This record gives sequence, structure tokens and C-alpha cells, in this order.
Amino acid sequence: MSMLRHTLLAFVAAMLCTLLSSAPVQARELNVGAGHLLKVPSQAATVAMAGDVVRIEAGAYADCAVWRAPGLTIEAVGGSVRITGPVCDNKGLFVVTANDVTVRGITFVGAVDSWNNGAGIRGLGNNLTVQDSQFINNQDGILTAGGPDSVVRVSNSVFFGNGACMGECAHGIYAGTANRLLDIEHCVFANTRTGHHIKSRARNTVVEDSTIEDGSAGTASYLIDVPNGGNVLIDGNEMEKGPKSENPAVAISIGVEGVTNPTQVLIIRGNRFRNDVGEPTIFVRNSTNIPAQVLDNQMTGPVTLLRGAGGLPFSP
Repeated sequence: MSMLRHTLLAFVAAMLCTLLSSAPVQARELNVGAGHLLKVPSQAATVAMAGDVVRIEAGAYADCAVWRAPGLTIEAVGGSVRITGPVCDNKGLFVVTANDVTVRGITFVGAVDSWNNGAGIRGLGNNLTVQDSQFINNQDGILTAGGPDSVVRVSNSVFFGNGACMGECAHGIYAGTANRLLDIEHCVFANTRTGHHIKSRARNTVVEDSTIEDGSAGTASYLIDVPNGGNVLIDGNEMEKGPKSENPAVAISIGVEGVTNPTQVLIIRGNRFRNDVGEPTIFVRNSTNIPAQVLDNQMTGPVTLLRGAGGLPFSP
């Protein structure tokens, strides 16, 4: 296990201990659905208090919600929960202004706002966790703007058909500030439109054991963009750049907008990448001065493994 991974896991463990020690002894449970007093998520958001568990029953909700109470768990129960909007506050289907919120098992569909970056989840507080959720045909799947100590963790979730570029671009996931960590694990990104599948301005970015692919119809630019540098671990992913990509030249870009984050470790290892563009592409473009460790990756198609600082080990 790399030093970067050890450091990131130690930090997350410390954060979890802090959250557990400060959690209320007994949380309330708020039930949402046709058979309950709270019919839609926005009603639950109005009355939710710190540490509550919001359980949303299966169904489609033409609703949005602004979550202001810290320490919430918001989860689907009994089947599929689809949030279809319109968006709240011209921002997102769920606008999370509070800290330490977990969203689990919910599908977000069709978020559009007048700024062209409507998000399935707009995270404005610190420490957002998203698990087992789906983001379909939104401008941004998830867009976050947490503070410097914020951790954003996304796992076992699907991002399909998100993205836009009208004015500034929107993406599958966009960590829009230099928060401490963006950690993505066991997720699927497919058919992203115009923007990037993943864009991270976080100081530490981890993408592991995920599938990131344009497919035959996706028009995404980069698969992963880390524009301001920072420590990076991209490990064990299935990746593909498709024939309709709007930026066929590069799959993973690091530091292209200026290296403003402290950068010590860049590890891209154990990934399987296929180039279906029909012309050569660069797997990793490293615009920092820190050597990228590009290790044990498997390439299919015409690929330059690395451009910029670093080594060139290659597994055919």
C-alpha cells in the first residue's frame, strides 16, 4: 500500500472518529413518502435536525431539497427513489449546505439550471459522502465547494449522461475547490457529455477500482482532470476513450491550469486503458514538475503512456 494511500486512510479514520464522538446519542428517523406526514423530501429538509436519519420510500419525486442540518443520513428504502426536480436555488436537486451529510441509494435525474451547471447533488458544506446512488442526464452529477478540511467520498455509484459546456463546463463529478480529499471508489462513469468524467481541484485525489468510459456516444473531454495538481492516486480502473470525444488527445490531465496545490506524489498504476478514438492519444499528461509514477498499466490501441515528468514502465 502506497504512502499516499496510508496518509489518506489515516486522515479519513481520524475524521470518522471525530464525527462519531460528536454525533447525537439517539437520532430521529424521518419517514418520507405517500403514506407519511412528510410526503416529499423538501418537507423533511424543512424539519430535519442534526443527526436525523431521513428515509425516503420508493417512488419518483418531482421535488428538490435544501439540507441545512448537519450529520444527516438521507437514504432510499424499499426500492428505487428518483429525484427529478426542478432544481432548488438554481443549484441542484439536493443542495447540501450542512456538514457531515451522507446520501445513500438515491437516483438524481435531469438537473438543469440557468448557469448550465445544475447538479444532482450540490455540496456546499464539508464532508459529503455519497453511496450506492445514480446520477443520470444532469449537467453536473455532483458539484462540491467545501472548505479546506472537507472530504468528499463517493462509492458504488453510477454516473451516466452527465456533463455540459455552455459557458463554463459541467462534469460527472466536479470537486470545485481545494478541499482536502476527493475519494472515488467502485463507481461507473459513462456517456459523459462534453465536460470531463471527473474533475478535481482537491489537494488529494483518489480514483480506484472504477469504470470510466466514453462508449460509442460519449463526447467527454478528459476522463480525469486534476487541473491544479495535488497528490493523485489513480489505481485499478477500467478506462476507455471513445470515438466522439471532444478532446481526443489526452485521457488523464494533471496540472494543466497551474499547479497551485502542494504536489508530492502522482501514482497512476494497474489501470486498463483502451483507445477507441481512431488516432493516437496520451494516457497521462503531467504538467507538474513532480515525476508521475506510471506503473503496470495495460494499453490497447495507439497510446503514448506519458507526456511530462516521470517514468515509462509499460505492461502490454
